[in-house]
Amino acid sequence: MPVSRRTQSVLAVTLAAAVLGVAQASPASALPIGKVRQGKATYYDEAGTGACGEPLDAATQMLVAVSPKWWKAANPNNDPLCKVKVRLTFRGKTITVPVRDKCMECGPKHIDLSQPAFAKLANPSKGVIHKVTWKFVR
Repeated sequence: MPVSRRTQSVLAVTLAAAVLGVAQASPASALPIGKVRQGKATYYDEAGTGACGEPLDAATQMLVAVSPKWWKAANPNNDPLCKVKVRLTFRGKTITVPVRDKCMECGPKHIDLSQPAFAKLANPSKGVIHKVTWKFVR
């Protein structure tokens, strides 16, 4: 059975990526949008360039960094995560913040909020809050 040019192109790119050890970006639909998770939240307050390639200041901006497990693109600047948000609830308080960074030390249920985002849910002096529910949203 003949293979279309498009299929040949996709196969060639896939093979080249496999040979070179380069990960390909997953489509945004591959993200578990809407699936509720429970875990812990911490916060950070550093400034610099986030994983989405934009300047950020976690001491003043509302944002979140998520586990490397959720990042799929070889170049995180092009990752579908850079177009989604996280909705978090803790003790009756809910916030929605954009994903802008990668938290290298976070497991898949641990998220790292910017200081102002964390402060909307709990006093930053706590440092860590447990039993946070969260999900990826558009």
